[in-house]
Parts: sequence; C-alpha cells; structure tokens
Amino acid sequence: MPAGTAPARTDAATIAQLAGPLLVNNLATAGMVTADTVMAGWLGARDLAAVAVGANYVSFFHLGSLGVLMALSPTVAHAYGAGRNEEVGSYARNAVWLALALAAVTVIALFCAEPVLRAIDIPPQVAQLAARYVRAVAFGVPAMFAFLALRFSSEGIGWTRPIMYTAVLAFLANVAGNYVFMYGKFGLPSLGAVGCGVGTALASWTVAIFMVIYVRRHRRYRPFATLRRFEWPRLARLRDILALGLPIGGSVLAEGGLFASAGLMLGAFGSTVLAAHAIAINYGALMFMVPLSLHSATTIHVGHQLGRGDPVAGRRAGWVGMGLCVAIMALSALVLLLFRRQIAGAYTGDTEVLALATQLLAYVAAFQVADGLQVGAAGALRGFKDARVPMVLNLVAYWLVGFPLAYGFGVVLGQGARAVWAGLIAGLSVCAVLLSLRYARVARRAIAAQRNSSRK
Repeated sequence: MPAGTAPARTDAATIAQLAGPLLVNNLATAGMVTADTVMAGWLGARDLAAVAVGANYVSFFHLGSLGVLMALSPTVAHAYGAGRNEEVGSYARNAVWLALALAAVTVIALFCAEPVLRAIDIPPQVAQLAARYVRAVAFGVPAMFAFLALRFSSEGIGWTRPIMYTAVLAFLANVAGNYVFMYGKFGLPSLGAVGCGVGTALASWTVAIFMVIYVRRHRRYRPFATLRRFEWPRLARLRDILALGLPIGGSVLAEGGLFASAGLMLGAFGSTVLAAHAIAINYGALMFMVPLSLHSATTIHVGHQLGRGDPVAGRRAGWVGMGLCVAIMALSALVLLLFRRQIAGAYTGDTEVLALATQLLAYVAAFQVADGLQVGAAGALRGFKDARVPMVLNLVAYWLVGFPLAYGFGVVLGQGARAVWAGLIAGLSVCAVLLSLRYARVARRAIAAQRNSSRK
C-alpha cells in the first residue's frame, strides 16, 4: 500500500460515517423544498411561482443567520477535540441566545416582503401571494433558528444521529401540513401557497421541540450539560462565535444570495419562466445536499484533528473531503444529462414549463463538479477556522463575476433564464478555483507554524 493511502482511506471512512446522518438530514430538508415545489406546482403556475419567489425572499435572510450559526460546528469541534467539555456546553447555550436574536431580526424582515417584491417588478398577483406565504413561514423562524443552534453544537461533537431523526420528522410534518393546509383537508379551507408556508412553520416547531427533549435526555450530552444548566449570554463566547460566524454568514449569503437573486430577477419574465427556474434550482439544490453533508463532515473531522494538535492530519482530511465532494457531483452530472427530461416531468405536466425546465437542467449539470469542489473547499477551510478571506473570495466570485454576467446578459440584454444560469456557472467555477488555492495555502501555513513552534 503506497504511503499515505491508509490514512486517507481512514479519513474517507470517518467523513462518510459523519456524513451519513447529515446526508439524510440534508436530503430530507431538500425534500421539504421539493415537496413544496411539486405540491404547489400541481395547484398551478401562479402558486408555484409564489412559493418560488417567497422561498427566495426568505432565503436572503435565512442564509445569513444560518451561516452565523454554522460557526458553532468548527468552534465546538476544536473545543471537543481538545477535551474542553465545559466550553462545548457553554458555546451551545450562548448560541441559542444568539439564534433567538437573529430570529427576531429575520421575522421583522419577512413581514416587509410585499413592498420589496413589488419594487423589483414581481407581478402584483404573484407578489401578494408570495408575501402571504412568507408571513406564514415567519411564525416558524424562532423555532428553526433555536434548532439550528442545537444542531450545529451536536455536529461539533461528532454526534450527528439526532440530526437525521429530526430531518425525517420535519419532512413528514411538512408534507402533512402541506396536504392539510394547501388543499383544505379535514374541513379546513384550502390556502394554496399560503398553506405551504403554514406547513413549513409547523415542521420548524416540531423539530425544535424534539431536539430540545433529545438534548436534555440523551446521555451523549451529559458531559457538556448542554441544556441542563442555565446560562445568561456571555460576551466572550458570543464574540468567539461571531468572529467566525459573521464571515461564514457572509460567504453563505454571497452564494445563496446569488441563487436567490436569480429567482427574483427572473420574476419579470412571467410565471412559466419562474416555474421552470424553480424546478431547475430545486433539483440542483436537492443534489447539492450530498456534497453539503460531506462539507459539514469535513469541517468536523478537520476540526477534531486540529483540536488534537495535528495540522498534517487536518490538511489530509480536508483534501479527502474535497475529493469525495467532486466525485459525487461528477456522478450527479452524468445522471442529470441522461435523464433530465424525465426529472422535469416529475415536477410538472405543463408542456411549456416542462420544455424550458429540461433545458435549464442541462445548465445545472454543467456546474455540478465546480459546485462540489467549492463546497468541499469551504468545509475544509472552516475546519481550519479560516473564514474572512474565503468570504472575500466568495463575494468576488459570485458578485463581481456571477451576478454581473447573470443580470447583464439575462435581464439587461433580455436573454432570459439561460443567460442567468450561465452567469451562475461562471460564479461557481471561479469560486471553486479560488477556495481550493486558499485551502492549499492555509493548510501549508498551519503545518509550517507548528514545525517552527516545535523547533523553539
């Protein structure tokens, strides 16, 4: 066996083991969006467009907060790897306070949706319905953010099983809520797209309650007293989370904001274009859940290795995680190219929407490998607690390359959805190259710093 092969295989096995429950979580989460899209699609193009526009608006505010809370995973992973159990529990408790503060700001923004959507030329009927959907979703935001704080603290200690349980529970609650409130079952009125938002809020509260009970009762959390001890917010802990979380939030918002912007900028092209774009973006997001789970597992594994004081092992783990992400997305691209018409047909029976969605799915296939590489590199960098420079690189790739191309050719020159997607591909490709180069440099410097320290 060549030198280095066995440790790399061990890294791959560890990352895969960590990623398994996270994959179930991510697929179930994406499945919720897919269920929303499919169930709204069968109500008609207007309801589907409203859900798509509303979800894009929500994601602008959700993604930034999500990114901030994601900092808890590497922060806890470093403390756990170093054996500092008291810090693990303290970080989790302070993250819950932070989550509630972020939720308050997000809810206010969500209740201001309609004038914003009208200002960017979303058709009035779609804008009004989308805003009602957003307001329904807003009632579940405090629960969802509190859940995320507990989820990422659990990820940090490498205990990902409850995340899988909550994801399945959320999916079932969401589909059941959609069925009852969208279509008006059991004597209730049919709320259409608004009922979809009610289903999302119901799922958020369901998983939050489950996670609180699980963390309080399961023995895995006893060494940290995560929810068995009350703690007022501590500035030192909040600073640690925010120092890493704000740039991570900026990175997540830079990428997610670009994709959300794509949906909003296509709003002026009508319901058919919006519906086709919603199908393409939804399927792309569904497949993205696989490398995203590997991304999170890579962050955890790299963080544990660095917490133990082994940057060489940390660097290797990062490269292995990136390789796994690329391999998975290459396979995804092949499947998509072969079966994109059948995939589009599962979402809609509208012939115009089907034809355009089939074309757009070819663009989704085109960026799969770059998407896998950039998310893998982002996960490895977060394991090293490197977030500020990656945030700048994300902003450059997505908003100085991707957005100008998408908006310029798609909207200003009127080339439509295909040109917008070409801009997305350009942004992702540039980001993948920049983050990979950054990871090589950060890992090399960490190893050099340890060697210099050992010589002194």
